[in-house]
Amino acid sequence: VGAPAIELHTGRYADAQTPVEVAEELKRIADGVAFGLSEGLIVNAGHGLHYHNVEAVAAIKGINELNIGHALVAHALFVGFKAAVAE
Repeated sequence: VGAPAIELHTGRYADAQTPVEVAEELKRIADGVAFGLSEGLIVNAGHGLHYHNVEAVAAIKGINELNIGHALVAHALFVGFKAAVAE
């Protein structure tokens, strides 16, 4: 394909209900990051991420960018963009 970057879908992580499921999905994401980097790709991630679940994904080394736009914009409707970004 020749794409310089990929985005890993984090929806299964966001939907995980138990600590075991969360750990399994974080491992899948970390494995995906490692594989993408080994192929020389820029690795981004996103889907279903929000203020309360993004920290664990952000801690995975090698992720270039996280997409949490929907959660940020939705929260900004109530508190304003400046406050939403500051949080």
